[in-house]
Amino acid sequence: MGPLTARLLMERGQPRSDRLGKIRCLDLSGMELLSEHLDPKLLCRLTQLQELDLSNNQLETLPANLGLSHLRILRCANNRLEDVTALCQFPKLEELSLEGNPFLTVSDNLKVSFLLPSLRKINGKDASSTCSQVENLNRELTNRVTAHWEKFVAALGPNEKAEKVQADFVRSAVRHVRYGPESLSEFTQWRVQMISEELAASGGTRVSDADIPEKPPGVAAASGGTRARLAAMKRLDYSPLNLSPIKRVCASLPAQVEGSQLGLQMEPLHFLQCHSRNNSPQDLKTQLWACAFEPAWEEGRSGATSQTVATCGGEAVCVIDCQTGIVLHKYKAPGEEFFSVAWTALTVVTQAGHRKRWSMLAAAGLRGQVRLLHVRAGFCCGVIRAHKKAIATLCFSPTRETHLFTASYDKRIILWDIGMPNHDYEFQASQLLTLDSTSIPLRLCPVASCPDAHLLAGCEGGCCCWDVRLDQPQKRRGCEVEFVFSEGSEALTRRVDGLAFVNEDVVASKGSSLGTICLWSWSQTWLHRGSKSSVVVVVLARLQWSPTELAYFSLSTCPDQGIVLCGDEEGSVWIYDVRHILKQLSPLPAAPQAPTQILKWPQPGAGGQPVMKTMVNMVVANAAFTYLTALTDSNIVAIWRRC
Repeated sequence: MGPLTARLLMERGQPRSDRLGKIRCLDLSGMELLSEHLDPKLLCRLTQLQELDLSNNQLETLPANLGLSHLRILRCANNRLEDVTALCQFPKLEELSLEGNPFLTVSDNLKVSFLLPSLRKINGKDASSTCSQVENLNRELTNRVTAHWEKFVAALGPNEKAEKVQADFVRSAVRHVRYGPESLSEFTQWRVQMISEELAASGGTRVSDADIPEKPPGVAAASGGTRARLAAMKRLDYSPLNLSPIKRVCASLPAQVEGSQLGLQMEPLHFLQCHSRNNSPQDLKTQLWACAFEPAWEEGRSGATSQTVATCGGEAVCVIDCQTGIVLHKYKAPGEEFFSVAWTALTVVTQAGHRKRWSMLAAAGLRGQVRLLHVRAGFCCGVIRAHKKAIATLCFSPTRETHLFTASYDKRIILWDIGMPNHDYEFQASQLLTLDSTSIPLRLCPVASCPDAHLLAGCEGGCCCWDVRLDQPQKRRGCEVEFVFSEGSEALTRRVDGLAFVNEDVVASKGSSLGTICLWSWSQTWLHRGSKSSVVVVVLARLQWSPTELAYFSLSTCPDQGIVLCGDEEGSVWIYDVRHILKQLSPLPAAPQAPTQILKWPQPGAGGQPVMKTMVNMVVANAAFTYLTALTDSNIVAIWRRC
């Protein structure tokens, strides 16, 4: 497509006219337009234009001086936009569509809400909740920048020049003022710079909290699905991400703690119903199954995590900021039952040569499909039809960012290479290995010291290990060795429904015996293997846990802190600080070790009634152990904060 002409605009405009100034609606969609094709000198003649469709083109930017001051509806879906600040030239804009622009993030949605005071709808959805989120963020950032100014001024010398003071303060504020999740850092730093520049220019006069024009308050509602709790088989048998922040918070409650020790004081922070079916606040039946903290890839530290957690249950996947309790993203797949989520990060090179780090979230469940979600851009990049039966769990390789393991009720584990997205931001996954199991695999765990060589799985029939080296010729393999847990003279081969490494050698597993979590040594156990297909694990210690006969309470670990976590049937969270055990060179006494502390269910209110009791199916913490997230059988995401 070449440059636009007045004749073309009149042909595609409504109402039909021989004068550009009379056109009110213009459709320029699907014309392969580039940014340089939008000639401001031509378009500014559309003085009465109210609706413009630029969707399905190849726009990377919008010119800053189009002069369309009366524009009320703008459609820019399915382009390659990388920035939204040029939208401020349309102050009367009421409806905006930006879907399908993979390099725009949730921060850009917040910028849009800030820049366009008249905006009512974004991507076809009510913009009021996004506006409310922006107002709250703006208010908190204003307070923090103002506090930073007071400290900054107090440290100034008497002869500092005003111009230098202003520049130094802005740089200092941008560097030090932080608030909200990492996924919103682009927006918050953008606002911090604006607020600090205004504050410094005014000589310290407090910036108004009402920088953002007020809009009618919106009531945000959650949505989700339902499903029956797992019994013998996890009790079972496309729509875009919602970028509006969705949250329903129950009253903050005092913590009830048993055995609390200094350094592990926790307080309940948020209780969210963000998976409710049909947005119903009365939904206390949707069961939530898996959650995972997003690794903080930007920090460049192994094992570092953010305060952003992904949760799944029913037909929804949510991404939540633990600090604020805001649901940053929500993905719904009607008819799906999500059982598992896992994070990875991909380095993508755009057509313009820019390197982008994408946080990708894989989610899977009842339908046997894996959905690959580009979380910050807000859409599903692809679907892998991985299994004919439900997927119980999945995990990414810790060393190969595109390698994904999926475990299904078809008693198979498949290793996929999801590859890198093409120019249309689509994935073409390839199957690398098929691992056969004699029973349903429930938990997957690459061996920490050799993740490219061996994979552990907790299964209905016990704990098994596979050789996953890709330089071996066989592409379909059976279990290499089965690990047996012994108690006295009795060898037990039972369901293992909890499995995670505490460090590079010590494994925590649950389900092999009632009321305990087992800590055992991978290296010592493997040393005794020889050529045997069944090996008794070398137990280092046992941890006391609930005596319940119910299954599928998944444990997790916080390796950097030496902590093991597990929920129970009473709604409690069991926390074990096992650093003293990890330092032992020989097994501890046979008596189970008591938990460091137990966080009792605080009975939050929902629908005007307290939720007295629930099951905590999974509990995870970020690497620094500053936030802890628990998922329940009663459609409640519970977030705790370390005091």
